Amino acid sequence: MTAILTPLPEASFVEYENLKAILEAASPRMTINVVGEVKAGERSFAVYVATLGSSDPRAPAIGFFAGIHGLERIGTQLLLDYMRVLLCRLEWDQLLLQQLQSVRLVFMPIVNPGGMWAMTRSNPNGVDLMRNAPQSAEGRVPFLAGGQRIGPWLPWYRGRRGAPMEVEAALMIRVVEEELMSRPLSFALDCHSGYGFRDSIWFPYAKSTRHIAHLPEMFALKAMLEGAYPHHGYLFEPQSLQYLAHGDLWDYAYDRVRAPSVFLPLTLELGSWLWIKENPVQILKREGIFNPIKAHRTERVLRRHATLFDFLARAAYAGERWLPQGVGRQQLMTRAIEHWYRRHRQ
Repeated sequence: MTAILTPLPEASFVEYENLKAILEAASPRMTINVVGEVKAGERSFAVYVATLGSSDPRAPAIGFFAGIHGLERIGTQLLLDYMRVLLCRLEWDQLLLQQLQSVRLVFMPIVNPGGMWAMTRSNPNGVDLMRNAPQSAEGRVPFLAGGQRIGPWLPWYRGRRGAPMEVEAALMIRVVEEELMSRPLSFALDCHSGYGFRDSIWFPYAKSTRHIAHLPEMFALKAMLEGAYPHHGYLFEPQSLQYLAHGDLWDYAYDRVRAPSVFLPLTLELGSWLWIKENPVQILKREGIFNPIKAHRTERVLRRHATLFDFLARAAYAGERWLPQGVGRQQLMTRAIEHWYRRHRQ
């Protein structure tokens, strides 16, 4: 029998339709909200957020984000695959059910649906959302790539000086504020691709070579990841060790959090240069710079990073057992500065 294929609606794209299908299947288990709507020409797309787990406002939480850059589809595919896996596990995994009684998971898999539909890095207004926050870098940034205000016809456009943040960026920040910032402990993991020969985990700052106040917590998290998965293969470091940038949304969000809340934003930067090295012809395709083209490489990416997602959810659940305190925290601060900053300045 020949399968009857349902045609994709013209005003849509595969990841968006897959997200809606997952949310429909998840509705008995997840709370689903439309937090806003964005325009792409005559088309409009809902921006979805799904939550799962504890409703206690003091419970630790982790937010998973992707699709800020419309060309970086693999990050969204990665989150959608993880959501599917969780829904399957909820049918039988008693340990996961127990964990979710005390921790909250937040999913925003397509922050920039208009850009993803149009296959552009920017949103439909030509603005790079990861350069759209109001703060400027405290040092020299790479030409154009660090963020520019020349105009939207060039990449990495920040938007007009003094203009409000773009709708998509503002929606994401609002979700972070409402779901993560006020809690005693929260994480964010934002999935990107397109830089380097290896996968990296970056944390603020992108605007400055100064270190964040929660550097001991980041150092403790790194040590835990290495202890639990010694062959994980990630480069775990401040983004500033690679380059500085204007308008980073996670810098902006982090600086809005007030003590005693601990908010640890992370960016998973998938190293797409390795995919290009293994298959150079894919650089001829616009999406090939940011995504694996070969099916087996896509499957490898989907397999590889679920372990990191589970690790972060467990770290949120067990925060009281590992968050540094007192003299030990100050000792970790000294070690972290030596490891990430002084060593690199020599």
